[in-house]
Amino acid sequence: MGGLVKKNIILKDQELVLTTARCLFIQEIDSLVLSDLHVGKSAHFQKFGIPISKDILLNDLSRLSDLIQFFQPSKVIVVGDLFHAEYNKDLDTFKTWLLQFSEIEFVLIKGNHDRLKNQIYEDLNIVYYELKATFGQFDFVHDTENYSLNEDQITISGHLHPGVLLKGKGRQRVKLPCYIQTKDEIILPAFSEFTGLNAKINKEKATYFGFTKDKILEIK
Repeated sequence: MGGLVKKNIILKDQELVLTTARCLFIQEIDSLVLSDLHVGKSAHFQKFGIPISKDILLNDLSRLSDLIQFFQPSKVIVVGDLFHAEYNKDLDTFKTWLLQFSEIEFVLIKGNHDRLKNQIYEDLNIVYYELKATFGQFDFVHDTENYSLNEDQITISGHLHPGVLLKGKGRQRVKLPCYIQTKDEIILPAFSEFTGLNAKINKEKATYFGFTKDKILEIK
């Protein structure tokens, strides 16, 4: 995958590979992990007359295809908000896209936007969990707000669309998507680029990994 920048980090003796493509890879469980793809969001806005390009979803799915080809995972884990709203034409696009990866297990831990009927997930051959999934030393949840972290596990979540604000010369400010790491968890950036950035997340003793398309910056 040309142009992909990676950064390996160690957390609780486990190696995780952060990428500039808004997801991480975990060799231990051979899984690509992402959050907040929001399939259906662009079509939802279009339905109400807001001119959002259909290329947003196509670009997100193309990036995910490239990542799957690069890492060759046996599993793709989405920690919530794979979908955005009601069934719409974007879901048909996603269904067609998904057919090319029939040998890969897709896992969804439901987020607050994943409100489709369970039968739809089953028809798409997506394994789904209501609140949490555990694979090895990793707990996967969408939102940790009402979740007690297990200090023996690594918790990976999404939901917050984290960003980090960098100060330049004078009044110049740049906001970047980021990963947030604490001693027990990783919060993922939103995978879809059609999302806002929350730069007001304060985690005690956290490291922020902000990134551009060609660089990952470690900020403490």
